[in-house]
Amino acid sequence: QMSLIQHRNADYFVEWIPNNVQTAVCNVPPTGLEMSATFIGNTTSIQELFKRVSDQFTAMFRRKAFLHWYTGEGMDEFEFTEAESNLNDLVSEYQQYQEATVCEAE
Repeated sequence: QMSLIQHRNADYFVEWIPNNVQTAVCNVPPTGLEMSATFIGNTTSIQELFKRVSDQFTAMFRRKAFLHWYTGEGMDEFEFTEAESNLNDLVSEYQQYQEATVCEAE
């Protein structure tokens, strides 16, 4: 059923994100239901969540909120800045793909 839906809506899926939809059907559904399913889609809209997380992290890291708990366990502040950089790179990559899709549509 999911492949039929994906095929019908093929215009909304880009070719350069392979396997961007995964489905799973559970053979043992919750009580009272015939079937249980999970749908996971990889879309550029996830960048909004990543941006929010990055903004919240930046605000807390600037104040060094809770940082002592992590450095006390052996983490270095550099690990946090590296993680922030990786997250920002991920957001940039999703933005690039989103802009490529918009340009192709025009």
